Amino acid sequence: MNDVPQTTPEAPSEPVVSNADTRWKFVRDVLVFELKLALNNVHNFVQIPITIAVAVVDLVFKRKQEGERFYKVVEYGRTIDDSIGIYSIIDHRERSLNSDYTVDAVLKRVEGVIVREFEKGGTATSVKAVDRALDEMQARTGPVGDKAEEAIKRAAEKVKETIRERS
Repeated sequence: MNDVPQTTPEAPSEPVVSNADTRWKFVRDVLVFELKLALNNVHNFVQIPITIAVAVVDLVFKRKQEGERFYKVVEYGRTIDDSIGIYSIIDHRERSLNSDYTVDAVLKRVEGVIVREFEKGGTATSVKAVDRALDEMQARTGPVGDKAEEAIKRAAEKVKETIRERS
């Protein structure tokens, strides 16, 4: 037998996380979250009037697809929202969302009721008149819409040029 005591290798010790470390991570998360909320609110404050204006332009001056300009602006908005990433501080947690109670799910149910009424000729019949009026307006504004689109493109180019000059 060997009189030398046998030693077992020690397991690598995990870093001890102090209370102060978790506290400062929490403080950082609060500050980052509040900053992101503020940025998102500024984004929403700007996006609301822009999307309304673009939607009106899309209703009046039809393009190949209905709402083409509007959906492009919404895509830009989603890109900005994704860049802000408001809830990224809790990405590691499991989400507990009941998909039956999202805004989209509730609106889909309400929309279903309206569509059924519309098809029956019920209280939503006046929507048909609005729909016909929009079709007529779009038909009459076709040539004017092309001119308006060119004016918007020229204005956008001037804004880009001004930004380049100032940079």
